[in-house]
Amino acid sequence: MTRLGIYDDGSAPHSVDTLYSTLKLEGADKVPPGSVPPAMGCIIVPGGDRGVRKYYLDTNAPSVPVLGVSEGETEGLLAQVDVKDVHMYTERLRTANYDTDEISRLEVTVDGASRYQVLNDATVCSARSAMLMEYLLTIDGEEFWHDSSDGVIVSTPLGSTAYAMSAGGPMIFAGSPVFGIISINSQDVERRPLVVPQSSVVEVSEISSRRQCKVVLDGAERAAVRESVSFSKSDPPAKIVRLRRDTISISAMAKRHHLSEDLFNMAPSAKLLLKTLEYEGTLSRRKLAERTLLPDRTVRMSLASLIEKGYVKRRVSPRDSRQKMYEIAQPAAPRGGQPARKAGA
Repeated sequence: MTRLGIYDDGSAPHSVDTLYSTLKLEGADKVPPGSVPPAMGCIIVPGGDRGVRKYYLDTNAPSVPVLGVSEGETEGLLAQVDVKDVHMYTERLRTANYDTDEISRLEVTVDGASRYQVLNDATVCSARSAMLMEYLLTIDGEEFWHDSSDGVIVSTPLGSTAYAMSAGGPMIFAGSPVFGIISINSQDVERRPLVVPQSSVVEVSEISSRRQCKVVLDGAERAAVRESVSFSKSDPPAKIVRLRRDTISISAMAKRHHLSEDLFNMAPSAKLLLKTLEYEGTLSRRKLAERTLLPDRTVRMSLASLIEKGYVKRRVSPRDSRQKMYEIAQPAAPRGGQPARKAGA
């Protein structure tokens, strides 16, 4: 019988309790961060796609199959099952009757010391949104370009349909042994995205801006940058449990293509808010105005449009019921009956 674990980092207590009630008779244990045993057969991670990405930010995470689960939302690319439906798959989980996808990860080294691993992407940018940053891009030791832009993204194939796509990057099919490099709003109008082999070592150095620069890791963690950030393939790959073979597919890529068309026609203020939420995660309206320097009225109207189209969702702050928080929405049916298309995994 496969040993099951329920990942519990404190961020999704309701989901953890529900999963434990469902799986405790199968011998499942709650497992805190840093304590996942290598011999575990499958670790179940709540929190949707974001929860899975956050789990893999732990550089000590063992090479154990991961089942991502969401709560009350449509599935994503990594989290295929709703927490309330896990009971339907108990026998398959217990007997390991499932497929696993091996997904490339990116190792990110900051200033030659701190190491991180990401599933989607890493973005080097100024700590203040939309502020120019100058840098040198080097690939396998060869200088490729000097650039002045809002930042630079290095993405995996999975991440190519997330923030990288909204910044003008190419869609890369799952399993392709390449990474994408995208300059964000470069001052050089002829600057084009790059696709490089995963065997490459990419470095962003000579970084300068009027504000402190940072690297944003899968939209969940941030690290200050003084001089340089390097990128290379991380081993081993992530192992994602698939209970159905319909998630990372050509149809999913097609949906993201339609989203890219929507983004092209979107108002600049709405694009900036969407990118900021992808960078920063959940924010209040006041924080969004501070980060983007947009007038409060513009923020309010753009958020209303993004919510109406299903790209952003609003929820009550767990700390203050009077405050509303905004975050990237999972795919869901927006008002008007048309299916929304998600901005990223």
